[in-house]
Amino acid sequence: MKREVSYRSIWQILAGVNILLIKNFFMAITINNVSRFADGLDHVECIAVHPDGSIWAGGEAGQIYKISADGKNIEEVNNTNGFVLGIAFSPDASWLAVCDLKNKCVWKLTIKTNLLEMFASGAEGEKFNIPNYASFTKSGQLFVTDSGAFRQVTGKIYCFDGEGNGKIWHSGPFSFANGLAFSAKEDFLYVVCTWLPGVERIANNADGTAGSREVFCTLPDTCPDGIAFDAEENLYVSCYAPNSIYKVNKKKEVALLINDWEAHTLCNPTNIAFGGKNFDELYTANLGRWHISKIELNTVGLPLACHQ
Repeated sequence: MKREVSYRSIWQILAGVNILLIKNFFMAITINNVSRFADGLDHVECIAVHPDGSIWAGGEAGQIYKISADGKNIEEVNNTNGFVLGIAFSPDASWLAVCDLKNKCVWKLTIKTNLLEMFASGAEGEKFNIPNYASFTKSGQLFVTDSGAFRQVTGKIYCFDGEGNGKIWHSGPFSFANGLAFSAKEDFLYVVCTWLPGVERIANNADGTAGSREVFCTLPDTCPDGIAFDAEENLYVSCYAPNSIYKVNKKKEVALLINDWEAHTLCNPTNIAFGGKNFDELYTANLGRWHISKIELNTVGLPLACHQ
C-alpha cells in the first residue's frame, strides 16, 4: 500500500528536527557539568595546558604546578618566590612564560632542564607594574598585558621576541588590561579590561603593529579576567566576580554560560584554558579556593600556538 506524505507533514517533521537542534545547541550548562579536577593548590590564578595533556598552574606564593592529565598527581616543579599570574607555553612547548606580580617580571621556565630565569621586566625604558597575562603567536612572539594600577586606566600591552627583546605594542591606556587571546588567523588580539568591564579587540596588522581598537563586548556588574576561544571562535570570558563564565559569539551577542551562586565549585574563576583528550573540556583556575575546576563543555577549543 502506497503511503502519501503531504507537504504539511514534511514541514512538521523538519520543524521538529529544527526545534530539537536548536534545543540541543542552546542546552544550558549547569554546575552539574563542573567537577573538581585537582585539589590542594594555593589559590591559583592561572592555567595552561601542555600538548602532552598535563595541566600547569601557578600559586600565590610563587608555586609553579604541573598536574597530570587525570588530575591525580600534583607536582610543584619550581617557585618564583613571588605571586604567579598568567602563564603560557611557547609554540614548541619547550618553555613556559610566567608572569609574576610580586617580582614585576616575566620568567622563562625551560621545561627540559627546569631552569627558571628572568625573561623581561619591561621594555622601552618602562618597567612592568602588574605583568598579568601572556599569550604567544605561532611565530613565537610573546604578548604580555601590564594591567597598570588598580582602578586606574593605565594598562598597556607589550610584545617580546624569543630572546626577551621587547617593545610597547599598544600603549592603551586600558582599564586594567588582563587576559589575552588571539583570533584563529591572529589578525585580532582580544584583551580583557576588568574595569571596563568587558573585552576590547585590536587589529594585528600584517607588519606586526597594532591597528584599530574597539570595544568587542561589555559585561556590566562583573569583573572579567580570563578568555579563551572555541574552534568556532566563540569567546569564553571568566569573571572573578560574580563566579560566572560568559559566552560571546562573533556577532558580539553575550550569553551567560554558567554561574555558581554558592562559589564552591567555581570561586573567583580567573584564567581558563581548553584541554582534555578531545580538547573539549574547559579548565578554570579558582583564585578564591584551592582547586582547579573542569567543565564538560563538549565544545572543541581553538588550539593555541603550542597545540599546532
